[in-house]
Amino acid sequence: QVQLVESGGGLVQAGGSLRLSCAASGRTSSSYATGWFRQAPGKERELVAGISWSGYSTTYADFVEGRFTISRDNAKYTTYLQMNSLKSEDTAVYYCAADSWRLILIGRADYWGKGTLVTVSA
Repeated sequence: QVQLVESGGGLVQAGGSLRLSCAASGRTSSSYATGWFRQAPGKERELVAGISWSGYSTTYADFVEGRFTISRDNAKYTTYLQMNSLKSEDTAVYYCAADSWRLILIGRADYWGKGTLVTVSA
């Protein structure tokens, strides 16, 4: 089992930045890929960004448009999402997930955090 805890969400003005963190505990000896997903009110959950265990492979949703960067520090069992140039449409609950790279890409990871709310004011 892997437990994931997100932090770093909050209220920010449009154009501002936030850095989300996802701390893993439990079965951290396994080599999991991780991903950030988000779910806005009334919408389905969607992949924002994913990163392989090694960090060599990353993927981003089209709507990111170069504004976000995913990274990880395996020594700290933590994955980050640096979000710049935030827009009001980025408002959502952001979730961290961990599993194989394939399952991250299709949003079928077994391990999920409880989420952190990001609110971007216009």
